[in-house]
Amino acid sequence: MPRIRPGRVRTKHTNRREPLLLSSMSPQDYNVRPGEVKSIACPDCRTWRRIIGETILKIRPHGLDQGKVKEGEKRPLCPGSDQLVIVDIDVRRWQARQDRLLRDAMPQENRRAARQFYKPLPAPAAPVARIHAGVTLETARRAYLDHIEECVRCGTGQHCTHGGVLAHRYVLVRDEEPARRAARAKATPAARRAQWDEAAPAVRDADTRRAAIPAGGAPAEGPSVPLAPADEETFAWRQADLGRQYAARTATT
Repeated sequence: MPRIRPGRVRTKHTNRREPLLLSSMSPQDYNVRPGEVKSIACPDCRTWRRIIGETILKIRPHGLDQGKVKEGEKRPLCPGSDQLVIVDIDVRRWQARQDRLLRDAMPQENRRAARQFYKPLPAPAAPVARIHAGVTLETARRAYLDHIEECVRCGTGQHCTHGGVLAHRYVLVRDEEPARRAARAKATPAARRAQWDEAAPAVRDADTRRAAIPAGGAPAEGPSVPLAPADEETFAWRQADLGRQYAARTATT
């Protein structure tokens, strides 16, 4: 890739104005990206012009665009020509901000993430011979017959690997089917009701024995609780005194 060189400053002539600071301009009115030609929107004619020079930067001389010019005449020079420019900004921060503004202004369908995330491919489905969940006698039989119709080797009378697994599973499910039917029969409402009727006498007998009060004295593992006052005369006097106090409070109220 050819190197992009800035324009050469052939004269020290300036427009005798104060140097133009980039920090005083809008960020979108100049371009100082590394590796690109520096340019700026002339503050006088508002046209994009090249910034020339390496250490001393100036706006390239240019004329005013006033339409057609008569033959033999020259365009009048723009007052912004040879304007000194000073880069007093952080170029990296300015470039990051401009990139973010360009990305936000870009239509959504044209945006592209900085890093591509690829959706992983789904894992291949397991063969029918390895699926064991929810297998019944009919599903095992149908899977075995479908495999025989599609497999060339199993059609000749010799099972392939999958065919042998399907045949073994069908025989296993067929042998376990009587036990499954008995278990399903026991799980019906009628079977459960018969089980409860069978256990009902023992349950009622246990409830009756649990509710009966054992004969004899109180349990010996706890302290005895008195059921009558120790001094009946003092107890009667205390009760009468409490009654008189209650009557007096009631009358005062």
